Amino acid sequence: MAMIAFFVLYLVLAARLFDLQVLQAEELQQRAQAQWTSESTIAPARGTIYDRNGKTLAMSATAYIASVSPRQVKDARRFAQILAPILNMEEETIYERASDTSKGGVTLKRQLSREIAQQLRSMMAQQDALTGLYLEEDSKRYYPLGEMACQLIGITTVDGVGQAGLEMALDKYLSGKAGVSLTEIDGRGRELSYGASEYIPAVDGGNVVLTIDSVIQGFAEKAARECMNITGAKAVRVLAMQPQTGEILAMVNLPGYDLNDPPRDDVSLLTERMRNRLITDAYEPGSTFKILTSAAALDAGLTNVNEAFYCSGSIKVDGGTIRCWGNPHGAETMAEALCNSCNPVFVELGLRLGVDTFYDYLEAFGLGAPTGVDIPGEAGGILISRETVKRVDIARIGFGQSVAVTPLQLLTAACAAVNGGNLMRPYVVKEVYDAQGNLLEETQPLVVSQPIRAETSATMRSLLENVVTNGGGRNAYVEGYRIGGKTGTAQIYVDGAISSDMHIGSFIGFAPMDDPQIALLFIVDEATQRPDYGSTTAAPYAKDALLQSLKYLGYAPDVPPEEQETIVTVPDVTGMTVAEATQTLRDAGFAFLLDGTGTHVVEQLPVGGAGMAEHSLVMLYVTGEEQAEDNALAAVPDVAGLSVSEANRLLLSHGFSMVINGSGVAVSQSPAAEEQAKKGTKVRVVFEVPE
Repeated sequence: MAMIAFFVLYLVLAARLFDLQVLQAEELQQRAQAQWTSESTIAPARGTIYDRNGKTLAMSATAYIASVSPRQVKDARRFAQILAPILNMEEETIYERASDTSKGGVTLKRQLSREIAQQLRSMMAQQDALTGLYLEEDSKRYYPLGEMACQLIGITTVDGVGQAGLEMALDKYLSGKAGVSLTEIDGRGRELSYGASEYIPAVDGGNVVLTIDSVIQGFAEKAARECMNITGAKAVRVLAMQPQTGEILAMVNLPGYDLNDPPRDDVSLLTERMRNRLITDAYEPGSTFKILTSAAALDAGLTNVNEAFYCSGSIKVDGGTIRCWGNPHGAETMAEALCNSCNPVFVELGLRLGVDTFYDYLEAFGLGAPTGVDIPGEAGGILISRETVKRVDIARIGFGQSVAVTPLQLLTAACAAVNGGNLMRPYVVKEVYDAQGNLLEETQPLVVSQPIRAETSATMRSLLENVVTNGGGRNAYVEGYRIGGKTGTAQIYVDGAISSDMHIGSFIGFAPMDDPQIALLFIVDEATQRPDYGSTTAAPYAKDALLQSLKYLGYAPDVPPEEQETIVTVPDVTGMTVAEATQTLRDAGFAFLLDGTGTHVVEQLPVGGAGMAEHSLVMLYVTGEEQAEDNALAAVPDVAGLSVSEANRLLLSHGFSMVINGSGVAVSQSPAAEEQAKKGTKVRVVFEVPE
């Protein structure tokens, strides 16, 4: 019996050894390794995104991770009580993580600021209760220009993974490759001084250069903000492009959001604000589409600029009536019809072209398909198929109805009408480099098609310049500059029916018309201003953006020498207080616009040292708002001579609000300039229109 019992015991032990050494060997080895080794991930530095001139748009800044080794914590409850208010975390959450001794290390919170990290280091040196707390360097995404081009640039997750926009599309270049550090530890999680270690360094992410020009982007955003404030628009979109190459110079979608502080707690709002509607949303363009109808009809030899037409106010098509937008224009040439934006004439031109010829041109202009731009989420617009399109549809397409385009599609096609006849593929990524500065990719301009002849394009440049000089685009005219363009007022459908009181006003502009170097599409959605035509809601603000951009690009007005503007060097005001910076700019002869709230200027556009025409606009980005007591006093800034928007931003940056009386420029204020007042005080400012 003893021998049998011994044999059975032997079999049991053998089976157990087989189970441990063979069946569970891999799992037990992993558990043992986890107990005697500590593995740390070394995060790579995410690459930088620059504008075309080397201005930083997105970069990685140093942040910190707070983690805990539960086996080293002496009193988890006291540990949690101390850290909860500093880390802004629930005490119970910290306690649960600090008391879980089954783990060698647990992350408490990421993305800590340098100030919080320094506070924790000081406390760790003074309080034994924080034994087991560790701080490691982390990386945080930082956007120096805040809201600028927010939908285009996009954001990352807290882990530094691209979540939207170019941050997501270019993640494979920007993200880099994580490294790892392995060290041997004792039972309490402490590193063994004599233990083995292994270190695999991280590979930092590459850098990307965009075609975006942050200065032109700043001008476009400033014009868009003023347009929203004055017209009461629901949204404003602006797209700027280099017509000869297809390079995108600016993309503005308002309202936007601060890239450094996205509304992550409101998913629906964030999703809406992240939407790049310049490439995702199609709309009926209205009269801006007449650029393409004109180009097609002229190129096909179906009309000429001097052909005579007659507008009676309406035209019959298949038993239906299509009306002109206003009073009958009477006798007019084709060139005058474009100036007048006469619907009946463009109905007739569309019908002359017919389905096949018109569609050949529209497809050559890129309509009905995505442009192929290197931005995620592009839509293709809507073009009724050749097989199902009706004669009345062709008539309406002629003046911009019964067809839907994205803003990017429309501007790309319009550029082909004025750049010599080449449809360019639009692009925004100019160059990609690795972390060592080696060029990985470079985008070259690409001609997709040639919808019209160069001679037709030259005619279109002349016609569109005439529209701005003498026609419906007159509100975009600037003395001394050759600007061309076309306005549009598009319909909006509400519950399937055309709204009678809401429209989309727009303007497409080009300059200079002898050799266009900038094209700009300005779209105003549902302005409350009346009338809400594109000529009144879009053209004036597009003019401002075009004029500032032309000056910045070095184009002087063609006026007599005695009337030419003086070019002045922009002073460098970064680092100054807002009051010092604004006074310095005033003294140098510049206007300014503040972006953000705070006491000091951290960025400016254009940068110091650039040459600009006197009285040009300088964008100031401010931060560093003082954390003052509610009853703290501060000097009220001087707003004399400023516009409503400039005065409001200056007062806000100093902690005051504004009560507006009148319009124009500021002539008086109460409390007076430099008077001491409590933060939050309402400053009453009287504005008057200069005579």
